[in-house]
Amino acid sequence: MEKPTYYITTPIYYPSGKLHIGNAYTTIACDVMARYKRMRGFDVYYLTGADEHGQKIEKKAEKMGISPQKYVDDMAEYMKELWSVLEITNDQFIRTTGDAHKKAIQQIFERLLEQGDIYLGEYEGWYSVEDEEFFTETQLDEVYKDEAGNMIGGVAPSGHEVELVKEESYFFRMSKYADRLEKFYEDNPDFLKPASRRNEMLNNFIRPGLEDLAVSRTTFSWGVPVSSDPKHVVYVWIDALCNYITALGYGSGDDSLFQKYWPADLHMIGKEIVRFHAIYWPIMLMALDLPLPKKLLGHGWLVMKDGKMSKSKGNVIYPETVVERYGLDALRYYLMREVPFGSDGVFTPEAFVDRTNYDLANDLGNLVNRTISMINKYFDGHLPDYTGHQNEFDENLEETVRENVGLYEESMEEMEFNKALRAVWTIISRSNKYIDETAPWVLAKDEANRGALGNVMVHLAENIRIAAILLKPYLTHGPKEIFRQMNITDNSLQTFDSIFKYGSIKIDEQMVKKPQPIYPRLDVEAEVAHIKALMTPDKKEADDGEEESAEGLITIRDFDKVEIKAATIIQAEGVKKADKLLKIQVDLGNEERQIVSGIRSQYEPEDIIGKKVLVVTNLEPVKLRGERSEGMILTAEKGKNLTLISVPDGIENGSTVK
Repeated sequence: MEKPTYYITTPIYYPSGKLHIGNAYTTIACDVMARYKRMRGFDVYYLTGADEHGQKIEKKAEKMGISPQKYVDDMAEYMKELWSVLEITNDQFIRTTGDAHKKAIQQIFERLLEQGDIYLGEYEGWYSVEDEEFFTETQLDEVYKDEAGNMIGGVAPSGHEVELVKEESYFFRMSKYADRLEKFYEDNPDFLKPASRRNEMLNNFIRPGLEDLAVSRTTFSWGVPVSSDPKHVVYVWIDALCNYITALGYGSGDDSLFQKYWPADLHMIGKEIVRFHAIYWPIMLMALDLPLPKKLLGHGWLVMKDGKMSKSKGNVIYPETVVERYGLDALRYYLMREVPFGSDGVFTPEAFVDRTNYDLANDLGNLVNRTISMINKYFDGHLPDYTGHQNEFDENLEETVRENVGLYEESMEEMEFNKALRAVWTIISRSNKYIDETAPWVLAKDEANRGALGNVMVHLAENIRIAAILLKPYLTHGPKEIFRQMNITDNSLQTFDSIFKYGSIKIDEQMVKKPQPIYPRLDVEAEVAHIKALMTPDKKEADDGEEESAEGLITIRDFDKVEIKAATIIQAEGVKKADKLLKIQVDLGNEERQIVSGIRSQYEPEDIIGKKVLVVTNLEPVKLRGERSEGMILTAEKGKNLTLISVPDGIENGSTVK
């Protein structure tokens, strides 16, 4: 039977410098999804690549004294080597300087020009070379004006300065397709995830009216020339966005891959380029009379405690340096566990070391080590057969597995990777608890309990086997090592389908006699110091032009670091031995969080359930009186009076306060 297809893409990365772990996040996330879909029987095609044209590349190459082609050739090799280190299973690495891509772009441009979707005009606007993007005055974070009040420059939301550009340009009639695009959004509410990004596109861009888009440039030459007017090069967003179809052979003599895999099942992108993929790209496809992608996912950023990564701040960390010291599994696990669906995740050296120690070394590693050691000690390394559940502990354990496998599947389909991993760790934690409940060391003292003891061992081994299978998309080394140490050589016992029949495990051969730690524990103090040293800024690479704000004041960029979202309080209770604290569960639309708040002097738990409030969501988690708090609920305070800041019911949970 022919396998169902699944086409997944990352954005193609701009090779203006080394890629940090924030860039690696998207590629690893897509790799996790690609591996999962292959495990579920899909014919997967996974695309990534490099966006190699533009003024920034031209200027960078000139500064280095080499040709733009030489520069992008070197960067492409670097990217491929990095993806190899991260064990990315992409099927193709597309480069926009490739001949087939350039020819297809020229054909696409001429077709759109011929059918009247593109026309020649003149453009004047504020342009950021670093962002390869034009901005209106209202879109800038800062605007510079002369003494007469005339605008003379400004700063883009990215922090890069803009310059006034006036040139002849071809324009795409975006306005022609605006109503059709809005109708598409209404008919396909799950097209863009999370919902907050969909609302942003509709309310901030589509419904207010789309302006026609400049799609060519004449002020630089490093790009795809327009065939009928070679002084123009095709602007980056047509050139780059069309990679998703040119990679499959669209516009070439062989479009068999395009016929097989298009439309894409998933474009995964960072939130900063959602607008281009959610508005410009669908409109281009409509103009070409092609099907639209099935889903866009605009994920959040991986940021540091002091905001976005910046070389001058000394908070950039590169993935290869992490892998070299801590192994690939530690990095892949941390990135997938720490970035909530649609929201920003925060990287700290302390959290990285804690995740490695507590989750991988303690919870998973110790479970595997203890189980194999007990099977060696009590059964000479041979696993007894599964005979079903014999008591309430067995029954509860098996039910926990069934429930969390279901949660894992649901979370994977929604790309909620942190929730999927949480489900796996529920199985692991429950298995560790099962050891304490059944006390195998006590059962082993009486030969009459040998059957019960064997029952405990096979339940533990089966849970480990299932957890290893669920972790295969995430961890590229640990599951293999688990199968090796447990001597699970039957490939059918390593498939996803095998987990649906609990008790399938059967191992004829002896397990390893001396199990080795899969994930050794890290020395917290030493490794935190090491990671901080990796993040020390390189003066040669540090960004220029970042100014200190006036004492006591913050800049708009400082304020932009704070992520505030609407949420509904769904549960609340007091914290033991803490008269002022409430433990509160909030629904943020795409996830639930626990927050500990000092509002009990004004509110009892029953007073606040159902209230819609504002939550700061990118605070580093802390423990208050032993309870984990993942954010802060905003209040208004004057003197001893404290009031929750409420939000109108019509605002969706997860909506961002700007």
